[in-house]
Amino acid sequence: MITEEEFTRIYYHAAPKVQRLCLGYASGNKDLANEWLQETFIKVWTHRKSFEGKSSVDTWIYRIAVNVCLGNLRKSKQIITSENVHMIDIPIEDTDENDEKKINTMFECINQLNEQNKALILLELEEVSQSTIAETVGLAQGTLRTRLSRIRQSLLKCIKNGKR
Repeated sequence: MITEEEFTRIYYHAAPKVQRLCLGYASGNKDLANEWLQETFIKVWTHRKSFEGKSSVDTWIYRIAVNVCLGNLRKSKQIITSENVHMIDIPIEDTDENDEKKINTMFECINQLNEQNKALILLELEEVSQSTIAETVGLAQGTLRTRLSRIRQSLLKCIKNGKR
């Protein structure tokens, strides 16, 4: 079982990555991402007694976060478009309009992926290790590497041409 002290330590370690993962699912909508981050850690706390240590705590938390994001997207059947996208915390003065357009385009392309591919690329963008990603989504590492390569190619094509 995870103690309150361990939970606090885990939260401060994992929350930034989970928030960015949720931000990817929310296509950059910070308010929605923060809502899902909060919901994720409420579930982590509520179910802390059920964590058996068969995987790393990070893997367990990522799985909860992915389930929270997907569950909320399914519930609302909300399509998040570029009109309601709030940009990542990049100070406006440090970015130009081109960078903002590229980020919006990237979110739009990621949003077009199926649920599992979206989870894979968002976890990779968070620099989560491929072994952790494979364990989180239940894929063999070789299958994961192939899938990630195809996803990257698809995203590159989408970003360059506006198509998948």
